[in-house]
Amino acid sequence: RSSDLRQTWSRVFSCCEDVGVRVLIRFFSKFPSAKQYFSQFRHLQEPQEMQHSSQLRQHARRVMGAINSVVEKLGDPEQVRSVLALVGRAHAIKHKVDPMYFQLLSGVILEVFVEDYAEYFTTEAQSAWSQLMALICVQVLAAYTELGWAQNSSV
Repeated sequence: RSSDLRQTWSRVFSCCEDVGVRVLIRFFSKFPSAKQYFSQFRHLQEPQEMQHSSQLRQHARRVMGAINSVVEKLGDPEQVRSVLALVGRAHAIKHKVDPMYFQLLSGVILEVFVEDYAEYFTTEAQSAWSQLMALICVQVLAAYTELGWAQNSSV
């Protein structure tokens, strides 16, 4: 399972900024309310505008970097938890992001990965990535819960 993740991730990560930008453009197009948390690019409406935004590209690199950290630490569940706890706490405390957006984003990440790398995303790889995205969401939500975040979000 982790070999499926690592193998497909090496393909994705070689173009991580562009893939991350495609993920964020699709995410903000499908869920425009998510842009409320990003003052630096909340005003961008068109995918082409988003494509050229240096701030959006920077956030895409951060998202992909966090996924890379998780994939690199797959053999050490405690380190994975630690990485995701940091992500969760930062988004809860500093950015006040509703945790439902992590679940929505993880679905978009899977869509884009499967579309862009169809030849590498076998059924087994898709299953492994679905499980990893579920784990990421659970761990991030655990950080929110530890902080006493009220669970009143719905999509």
